[in-house]
Amino acid sequence: MGRYDHTQYVSMTMEFRCNLKCVHCMIEGTMDRLTPESLDNFDRLLEHNARVGQWKGLILTGSEITLRRDLPELAKRARRAGFDHVRIQTHGMGLGRADFTRKLVEAGIDEFFVSIAGSDAASHDGITLVPGSFEKSVRGLENLDAYNNVAAITNSVITEKSYRLMPAIVDALAHIKNLTQMEFWFYFPMAESDEKGLVASHIEALPYLKDAISRARALGRNVEVKNFPECLLEQDSGLLLNDQPHLFIDPDFWIEFERNGFHQCVYRDVCESKQCLGLNTAYIEKFGLHADRLKPIQASSRTPPLLYRK
Repeated sequence: MGRYDHTQYVSMTMEFRCNLKCVHCMIEGTMDRLTPESLDNFDRLLEHNARVGQWKGLILTGSEITLRRDLPELAKRARRAGFDHVRIQTHGMGLGRADFTRKLVEAGIDEFFVSIAGSDAASHDGITLVPGSFEKSVRGLENLDAYNNVAAITNSVITEKSYRLMPAIVDALAHIKNLTQMEFWFYFPMAESDEKGLVASHIEALPYLKDAISRARALGRNVEVKNFPECLLEQDSGLLLNDQPHLFIDPDFWIEFERNGFHQCVYRDVCESKQCLGLNTAYIEKFGLHADRLKPIQASSRTPPLLYRK
């Protein structure tokens, strides 16, 4: 378990619009036909949790949740319904406006999960395809540092374009005081093949990932790694956490998700890992099974993560 217990959170997809054009977007082909959760479903979730207290935190997500004009009101209602924490998943550009950030914090949003695609304007904006997006997102994280009662989490999708940037991403955000956790999510294409050429080799990415982990820990950050073979992480294996909060989303999303074909590994029948997703179909097609590099995990060999808490 990392800093944030995923079992204590519930996630609701409330938006399917976005003002970025990220090359690694998982749902770009389905965004126009996926339907956000309705306000009626939102009401039912609040009522349920107020009655039984199943979750402590609510995550408001979507392609870009800050495009909802009623976002502050949704957060206020969630707080009134008894949620201890309200988190948004965002690209962070809107947070670059200090007045907007203040409005969200005053509405009760106390956790901000911000996507950072690159280590500087050239690399980040080259992935989001929107000039100025890096500057706005980093300014947004800096704006959050004005508040003592909020926490920031960053997420970086790791692709062929970005895996070498992982250590530099950590360094670029070293000055952010409220940054509690950094997450590195290895890209999968929601398809059987890597048509965009974005899937990164786990073997080639490994030294950069380990360097990033070391740098983040030195800064007092927690780290979570997603969609990466646990056995390759060795002493950092406890940082692999593929668990996710319970998610309310259009069921059609899962039809696309299943095309990935996770849990393929030559050692699947003998490996005792509870977190590893193995390899997916697109990865194997591109890089093979890595039978000479992977190895089965024994339950007693899994290293618990070293946690930092502010």
